[in-house]
Amino acid sequence: MKPLRLTALFWLLLVGMAGASIVPLRYDAIHRLPAGVAKDYYIWRYVTLPSTSKKEALRLLREISFVNPSLQKAYRAKAGIKLPLGKRGPKKRLSPQERRALAARRALTRKILSSPDPLRSFEMLPAARRLEVFLLAGRTGRKRIDHVPDRSEWETLVRQPAINRAIDRILRERLPGFSRALAYPLPSDHAIRPDRLMRMGFRALEKGEAKRAHRDFLAAARKFTTREEADRALFWAWKAGDDREALRRLAKSWDISLYTLAARDALKLPYDLGITPKLPEGHVKGFDLYDPVAWEKLKKQIFAKGTDLHALARRFAYKEAVGYYTYIEAKASRDKKQFFPMPYRGLLKSYPLKRQAIVYAIARQESRFVPASLSRSFALGLMQIMPFLVDDLARKRHERIDYDALFRPEVALRYANDHLDYLTKWLHHPLFVAYAYNAGIGYTRRLMRRRDLFRKQGRYEPWLSLEKIANFQANNYGKKVLANYVIYLNKLGYRITLSELVSVLNRPEFTDEFRR
Repeated sequence: MKPLRLTALFWLLLVGMAGASIVPLRYDAIHRLPAGVAKDYYIWRYVTLPSTSKKEALRLLREISFVNPSLQKAYRAKAGIKLPLGKRGPKKRLSPQERRALAARRALTRKILSSPDPLRSFEMLPAARRLEVFLLAGRTGRKRIDHVPDRSEWETLVRQPAINRAIDRILRERLPGFSRALAYPLPSDHAIRPDRLMRMGFRALEKGEAKRAHRDFLAAARKFTTREEADRALFWAWKAGDDREALRRLAKSWDISLYTLAARDALKLPYDLGITPKLPEGHVKGFDLYDPVAWEKLKKQIFAKGTDLHALARRFAYKEAVGYYTYIEAKASRDKKQFFPMPYRGLLKSYPLKRQAIVYAIARQESRFVPASLSRSFALGLMQIMPFLVDDLARKRHERIDYDALFRPEVALRYANDHLDYLTKWLHHPLFVAYAYNAGIGYTRRLMRRRDLFRKQGRYEPWLSLEKIANFQANNYGKKVLANYVIYLNKLGYRITLSELVSVLNRPEFTDEFRR
């Protein structure tokens, strides 16, 4: 046989072998599964079978842990019922005392807003009551009580926990009076959360108030409890205030991210490329690496109190299970050990280096190289491909394939590569490819065509555009994949810096076809 025919035969055999679900799609088999994402996934698959009756579907209804849009659609089609999205179980109800207290606050708000001088009535309230009224007043009511508080009043307000929700309204509604108060010095015991301080800092940058932005970013860096968020705040403190101390602190961070790579570029330091473990050949006994139910049980063990994570990791210290090994070791180190595995070299070595790097970058972010990964939205396997996309890719390949086949790395990588072939016809920059992989090419096309993103020149661009992506998930995902891409491309022997890639984001000739 010619090599091409052997390859075709291999894939036909692989698809055929993977043609059955890991868990039989029967009531008794699914009923016995432990509650969790994997069980929800198999309930969804069972309910969508044409042979499953309405009565059979309803038997499993109470066993769902989390209703996603796929489950909601399936039960509506099969049983004519609309399940509320989210976690199953009774919703928290207000106690009678809480309902009376809320009614009293609403009555006070109406009284203040209907008075002859709402602002004067508002200013006479105690600080805690003022914030309650402010939050219940609505957009129109807040305009009527908007004013520039004096420093004493503002210092009293910012010590109240409700100030965080108030700041959300001030920034979103651009209330001119209260907005001016955001420039006041903050008392050391203020209650403003670090995420709000970041928003205040970005608003100050928009208004050209770099000194105030620097103050807010530094305050956020001191308050954040995660290294990732603190590094982001330090990055912007450096940018806003040309703060070299913040830059040096950022470059010393153990976290490998977009921000720390940029700091190393600025100081002309070499990159920390993370840990790529070299593990022996071998087989993990008594564990199916491709079973999402087994992975879910293992995760419970990983996060259980008292588990010896290093001992557990040693069980998976084989090349075939590198994703499991590095996941557990990272958790044991509280993520201070930064792993960048490079598995499946035999499957990827024929790809161009940049394709290998983007595949590794996406896989690390999507699944941490755990092939049995399954998300709440039922994204599948190593590359977290959604079932609807599996259907489309299989049609184009003239294949029939069971969704569980995506838990096999060979299949996941093949289907992801097909999808990347399509995305890279339109998008030539790893950041924009990441946006499209995560949120869809339609979303990315609309993003590219906006006039306020990745087009302007200025001191903070294109970094500021990176922060303005409103879709938080796509925003965070794109940053992480871009950092991963730089690391993997360097590991593959292709020397490139993060700053080089960021510098061309506002130049369509290097990034995409949508803005040509």
